[in-house]
Amino acid sequence: MTLRSLPLHSLVTSFAAALFLSAASSFCQAPAAPATPAPATPAPPKLAWHDVAEWGVEGRAWPEMPRKRWFQRFPDAAEGKVTPSVWGLSQDSAGMMVRFKTDATTVWAHYVLRSEKLAMPHMPATGVSGVDLYARDEHGQWRWVSVTKPDKKEVNMAIVSGMEPKMREYQAYLPLYNGVESLDLGVNEGAKFEGLAPRAEKPIVFYGTSITHGACASRPGMVHTAILGRHLEWPVVNLGFSGNGKMDAAVGDFLCKMDAAIYVIDCLPNMGPADVRQKCPALVKQLHTAHPETPIVLVEDRRNTNSWILPSRDKFHTENHAALRESYDALKKEGIANLYYIPGDALLGDDAEGSTDGSHPNDLGFMRQAAVFEPVLKPLLKK
Repeated sequence: MTLRSLPLHSLVTSFAAALFLSAASSFCQAPAAPATPAPATPAPPKLAWHDVAEWGVEGRAWPEMPRKRWFQRFPDAAEGKVTPSVWGLSQDSAGMMVRFKTDATTVWAHYVLRSEKLAMPHMPATGVSGVDLYARDEHGQWRWVSVTKPDKKEVNMAIVSGMEPKMREYQAYLPLYNGVESLDLGVNEGAKFEGLAPRAEKPIVFYGTSITHGACASRPGMVHTAILGRHLEWPVVNLGFSGNGKMDAAVGDFLCKMDAAIYVIDCLPNMGPADVRQKCPALVKQLHTAHPETPIVLVEDRRNTNSWILPSRDKFHTENHAALRESYDALKKEGIANLYYIPGDALLGDDAEGSTDGSHPNDLGFMRQAAVFEPVLKPLLKK
């Protein structure tokens, strides 16, 4: 039967029933909940700010020499003497670390970065541009606390909050692959705060490549130079220059101007066997002439963690190692004292898990590298 065949009164009745059911359905529905307002961004706490330049940072060598930018690693006198690439990379704050004491419950960092490039494809912003905080625990051991997570060039954020109000010693590591224009640390108002000046001990000076520079640590405190600084309780200077650690005499001139506890020369990843044979003896003699009592440690390059399956790469490492060993043996025969050697095969382990990209250590690789360096460096510091 079609609607057209129904009597008029049936059509009216059906239409009325439909209207009733629709209205009843609407009536029974729960009223729409009011829109929940977006949570307001909490206002930052009242903070007391402290400019770290007022008491100084470790890892900032030649502090008496003028600088256009306070946090650049080389003084202005190096411009035009070291290569343009080394000079540019020296604007990164790699290896710099600020020490302080506070009983604060919260610690903030306000800093302006030199570059808007906050991260790299194989290295996160926390390592490239972060400020990484450590504290001593009740046993005197350095323990990680937290790291900033930069999302823009000017960073103003809490590193950590909610701590027990207890006086502690802290270390904050500066960005590895970015420069810093200014850095202030903030603590909650009323908290005690004491900036700790750089320690007076002669530093361990590391001259090397992108690995020394810090690629690819997840945080600034995880590069091996920083790990060794904590384990040995000793100040360090990081002169790693990505792709440009080549045993240059011009860099050697500035190393000679520094009174170091130990010179660690770790440049092989940026060099080939012929360069090693030519430049290694010259750099060692340059340093030894200026500081005959200062130990010099030569480091073989790590084997790429995938070199086990890449014969040509494995051969390159073997030849590079042979060139460094040859140079070391010749220098020892010439009577160069206080010269030491670290083989490279075990630097990243033997399971191929110690790197991010085959070449640059991950955090595991850096821990392993520090473990190989430490038994060589520790006795030299006692001397």
